[in-house]
Amino acid sequence: MALTVVGSIAFDAVRTPFGERERMLGGAAVHFSLAASFFTEVRPVGPVGDDFGGEQFELLEARGIATEDIERVAGGQSFFWRGHYDFDLNVAHTDDTQLGVFGEFEPKLSDAAKSADTLFLANIQPDLQRQVRAQCPAGFSGLDSMNLWIETAKDSLTAAIEEVDCLVVNDAEIRMLTGESNLARAARAVMEMGPQAVVAKRGEYGAALFTGTGAEDQSFFALPGFPLEDVRDPTGAGDSFAGGFFGYLDGSGGDLDEANLRRAMGYGTVLASFNVEEFGTERVSRLQREEIDERFEALRGMTQFEGVPAPRG
Repeated sequence: MALTVVGSIAFDAVRTPFGERERMLGGAAVHFSLAASFFTEVRPVGPVGDDFGGEQFELLEARGIATEDIERVAGGQSFFWRGHYDFDLNVAHTDDTQLGVFGEFEPKLSDAAKSADTLFLANIQPDLQRQVRAQCPAGFSGLDSMNLWIETAKDSLTAAIEEVDCLVVNDAEIRMLTGESNLARAARAVMEMGPQAVVAKRGEYGAALFTGTGAEDQSFFALPGFPLEDVRDPTGAGDSFAGGFFGYLDGSGGDLDEANLRRAMGYGTVLASFNVEEFGTERVSRLQREEIDERFEALRGMTQFEGVPAPRG
């Protein structure tokens, strides 16, 4: 099995109440790839400039990530984002965005990238997402987006959503996209567009999974965020969640039954929890599979009711 992800490959400067980093590896495709690499072969597609060098490639390749589809643009600068968080770590404040070579990005997929079993379209312009989807007939595909595209390119975004199997966005964006204040109704409205599943990311509060289009056959599953005493930087947590979710599904043979989707939710939650423990890619880049499985079992133990005595009346 193999997974292709198309999205930003960047450098970030981040300040939180718990520290700061002036320039660190980031971008949706990077965070996604590092998380997914624990489960399957992953191939990121995106542009970088001259400032993206051997150190960054070595970090990715050390995790077994295929870097041949990372496009090096001579004379250019990589995408750069500067932001900060106050004590509400669910809210990112953007201080500066420099698109660099990402501003002229035209996705170019190798034959290996096109033949992937699973495709994830990270948060890029919807027309570009559709271009990639047309090139890559993966058996299972997913898409992330943001409020900017809902506000400025809704028709194009809706068309892109119709062409994928799973939408992964935050809960506010699902409501904004559909005009439904109720999350369950909003998720059903999305699935009526075409996707088989909707994952609503809810920041520190976890994530929710919806499958089935009818009011009577809709299935719902939710997990809380993994409880942590030390959270340093939430940048990339949503992309790490998506990487864990899609990486596990691809690595398990693409089985999309309800039980496997729920396990994928668990692994996505676990990868996101490791991501926020330190800045940028610092924690996930040195993570071991044994740590992931141990935390997955801890999450399972916290969220199952079997064997818990009923309260006395």
